[in-house]
Amino acid sequence: MTLQLELPNSIGLSSFELSMNLAAKLFDRGLISSGQAATIVGISKKAFIEIVGQYGVSIFQYDEDELAEELKNL
Repeated sequence: MTLQLELPNSIGLSSFELSMNLAAKLFDRGLISSGQAATIVGISKKAFIEIVGQYGVSIFQYDEDELAEELKNL
């Protein structure tokens, strides 16, 4: 799918930052994989994983209950 948006310059985000925000949000919601997110942004999967935390998203896709369960098993 291709999406074209016209945004005001005043938002002050580069096209990379906009793509990264979108990909990070979709990844965080579990709608796409890290590889798919990386493709959206135009970077490697490794690079996406390394920088997605800067956008407030964890690469560990656990909810609170799953994390608690994992921690109990350590």
